[in-house]
Amino acid sequence: MHALLLLLTIGSTTLVGISHYASFTSDFLPRPVAASFGSLLGGGLWYSATILAILGCHELGHYLTCRYYGVDASMPYFIPAPIVMSGTLGAFIHIREQIPSKRTLFDIGVAGPIAGFLVAIPALLLGLTMSRVVRIPPDLPLMTIGEPLLLKLFAAVIWGTPPEGYDLSLHPVAFAAWFGLLVTALNLFPFGQLDGGHISYAVFGRASRYVSLATIGVAVVLTSFSVSWIVWTALMVAALLRFGPNHPPTADEEEPLDRPRQAVALFALLIFVLCFTPAPIGPAEILRH
Repeated sequence: MHALLLLLTIGSTTLVGISHYASFTSDFLPRPVAASFGSLLGGGLWYSATILAILGCHELGHYLTCRYYGVDASMPYFIPAPIVMSGTLGAFIHIREQIPSKRTLFDIGVAGPIAGFLVAIPALLLGLTMSRVVRIPPDLPLMTIGEPLLLKLFAAVIWGTPPEGYDLSLHPVAFAAWFGLLVTALNLFPFGQLDGGHISYAVFGRASRYVSLATIGVAVVLTSFSVSWIVWTALMVAALLRFGPNHPPTADEEEPLDRPRQAVALFALLIFVLCFTPAPIGPAEILRH
């Protein structure tokens, strides 16, 4: 099952990557997708390899940490989705037993975002160097993507500030890195059994329930910045109604985090800030202004 889902996700992300390459070579304008050898190598496989490397290392970070602590967990499940702009809905592992302590939970939870982030950084740099500045067409498609802080910083260093009427057209590798940053930010939301929820519980203990409730409130506010947050907010509300606000307890709830792990928690917060964008998908009118 793991191998089959991985193969299907390689196929779905390659197809989507070919589509992104067609858009990239046409400078923002829609263009019929031609499944040629050039588009396969130039965009499809580049995109697929990048996005699977980020997502795969994220999940392997969780999995290998579980193996280190002897926690029973499955290999990663990849989720193919050829009909969406990413080609995948991400990946996950299934932990089959109670986590023994908050320190172990913290290490498992934080390992994934850090591993994926460390892969996303060189991918983003490579993708941006392969991107190009082009004129924004008057008939730009209706939607555009928001830029996380890390993407803005790297783009400013590599390309500077584009002239008025121009913007950066992302190569499929850069777009895959953008999606990797978005997934990292979403997973670091301090809610429920997301990676950020594990970190929050390890840091705050039972008080993390109030952090989860506050996160729901923040998500509701974010829907005023972009309608793309509606689905994510609805999923969190559904999880809250289904599982409640309390994180599943570890076997040892009293063990506090040590100073090094507290420092790593702050580093995870920095990663969230660098990967977060208040409007992941928004109207193209924003780009024109």
